[in-house]
Amino acid sequence: MLIKQFGLAVRQLREGHGWSQERLAEAADLNRSFIGEIERGAATPSLLTVEKLAGALGIGLAGLMARCEPELVD
Repeated sequence: MLIKQFGLAVRQLREGHGWSQERLAEAADLNRSFIGEIERGAATPSLLTVEKLAGALGIGLAGLMARCEPELVD
């Protein structure tokens, strides 16, 4: 489930910048199709990839990962 939450966080941040997947891929030096796979939760990114995405999106690694924490429901 963490992979899907990570993908959702990346998509939300990317859309918040008004960027296409292609634009994010260029900024992070990654392949556009890989960005799509990450956003769908179909690919598990390496730590290096997570760092590249965080840097491209202008958020710290900890900030990006914090967006992936599941919400607790009472």
